[in-house]
Amino acid sequence: MIARNTILGFVLISQICVGFIGNSLLFVFYVYMYFIHSHLRKPIDLIFMHLTLGNILTVVFSLTPHIMVYFGAGNAINAVSCKAFLYIYRLSRAISICTTSFLSTFQAITISPRNSKWAWIKSRLSMCIFPSFLFFWILNMLIYIHLIDAEVPRTNVTMVGAGYFKSYCRSEVRNIPSHSFVSFLLIKDILLVIIMICTSLYMVSVLRRHHKRAQHLHSPSLSAQPSPENKATHSILVVVSCFVLFYGLNSLMTLYIFYAPQKNPNLYPITVILSSCYPTLCPFVLMKNSKIISRFYSSIL
Repeated sequence: MIARNTILGFVLISQICVGFIGNSLLFVFYVYMYFIHSHLRKPIDLIFMHLTLGNILTVVFSLTPHIMVYFGAGNAINAVSCKAFLYIYRLSRAISICTTSFLSTFQAITISPRNSKWAWIKSRLSMCIFPSFLFFWILNMLIYIHLIDAEVPRTNVTMVGAGYFKSYCRSEVRNIPSHSFVSFLLIKDILLVIIMICTSLYMVSVLRRHHKRAQHLHSPSLSAQPSPENKATHSILVVVSCFVLFYGLNSLMTLYIFYAPQKNPNLYPITVILSSCYPTLCPFVLMKNSKIISRFYSSIL
């Protein structure tokens, strides 16, 4: 058991290091480009900055308490720190979901044709960024503050019936405000995922039409060279696909654990790893598909 916990601890340490470093490098890059090279700034850079900030908070507050437990420092987590870790983790995860959905919608409107039904909002799109961020933070802070009382430090008592547990905290159905509140949270996340999927399908259709048009107007060598806007769209599509995949797997595993009559402690480390896969991989997907970022860090190194 000790060896298993040590291995899990080192796995989570590697994940938190990779996720923190990747998102921090990307955040520094966008801050540098936005404030130092203002002639290269784009409105979408603010969304990327916000997304990487949410990813950093998610990785740190999701994995840190589990690492403490796996290395025998779980007793340092009391009732206050238990609630604080879970609240900030849930808040930052919700911010990451909202920002990813907003990013997908923003790019879909950006690449939409001039004669599309979204043309009227294109010129006003950049003005919606900061109000949207403020709305995301206020809404999710008010939502998840209602779940603080539902969390208590985990004890050695075996949990039976509907409920959810972490290696350092546990929540029970009787402590949750109401079933309608849980339904609201579920519906909110599902709607955001549906928006991501719909906008992604729309972007794919726009890129296909653009590719066919380019093949018709230009030579094959020219049509094979994607524009920077198309490259950004491809990156966002990959990011959204990663989110939907890991969010779906983690949600299915979480629902199974929550409603299982007998809790299996061996399943929870899987949900911990899955919950941090998206914020860990997201910055590297964006870096891989951006030559500007690659040249920026290669020049430094």
